[in-house]
Amino acid sequence: MSKKNRTKPGTSPGTLIFTGNKKLSEPNVTLVQYDEADYIERHEKNHLPSLRPGRFLNWYDIRGLHQINLIEQIGKQFNIHQLALEDVLDTQQRPKFEEYDNGIFITIQALTYDPEQIELKTEQISIFSGQKVVVSFQEDENELFIPIRERISASKGRIRRRGADYLTYALLDLIVDNYFLILDQVEDSIEQLEVNIVQKQDNNYKNNIHQLKIVILKLKKIISPLREAVSQFSRCDENHLDSETSVFVRDLYDHIIQLIDMVDTYRDIITGLQELYLAEISLRMNNVMQVLTIISTIFIPLTFLVGVYGMNFDTMPELHWSWSYYALWAVMLALVLFMVHYFKRKKWL
Repeated sequence: MSKKNRTKPGTSPGTLIFTGNKKLSEPNVTLVQYDEADYIERHEKNHLPSLRPGRFLNWYDIRGLHQINLIEQIGKQFNIHQLALEDVLDTQQRPKFEEYDNGIFITIQALTYDPEQIELKTEQISIFSGQKVVVSFQEDENELFIPIRERISASKGRIRRRGADYLTYALLDLIVDNYFLILDQVEDSIEQLEVNIVQKQDNNYKNNIHQLKIVILKLKKIISPLREAVSQFSRCDENHLDSETSVFVRDLYDHIIQLIDMVDTYRDIITGLQELYLAEISLRMNNVMQVLTIISTIFIPLTFLVGVYGMNFDTMPELHWSWSYYALWAVMLALVLFMVHYFKRKKWL
């Protein structure tokens, strides 16, 4: 388990301390400005692109959080609460929703799954939505929101006609939709492991089951608090959420309920998978013991005969018969064949 970075106890609330890992040499800042007629996209390193005048909706996508001065500049420019900025830099936050006078703030975890290592990786995404402005923060350099920018650029759907609340919903919806893909991959891992356990024995399966349990536990810890966060989003002030957009947010809430049900189902399946693994080990051990027991049972009468005729008594006349050696072999072979036939009839072999 990776070591977590924490702020020092007693630190003043609102103190900006980056607790994540530096993954970029310089933060990448993408500014998207759009309305129904125009679309402008600009990219800068380590500083904010200047806003072009117009009735645009302005979306800043910040990738890389280690430059605290840049985060402070963003907070001052858009009047983002200091506690929200603190949550942006604390990359181990649980999903949450906060409503302020000038906007709303949401944190959520983006996920990637490695089926080879059976490992779930997380990245905290923070979103501030205000009047005609949306600011998204992420720690990695990956272009998580490219599909959203492509939709805006191509003027597909209703996104160009809606405000900041709908863009915030679209960003959240993209992340939640990816959860379904992650769960599909986890389901494939579970099914493949189940087939492997039944078909062949491998000590690594115990570790794989343990890794899957950790993945499901992480998913539970990430998705469960998201339900309350999205529920609060759907009920926030009408200044921050349009009534037309609230319908889509409630639909997003339904998707999260479905995800929670799926996670609970997979958790039960993995518990059953562990029981199947133990049952298969027990069955294989029983089969080995059965074979050894049958072999021992076959040799019991043979050992008795050999023991009897191995005694050194002069009054054993058959020891002096010329065909006694062959007769003993015949008797022992007949016993073996009879017992093997008997065990097969009883389906013990």
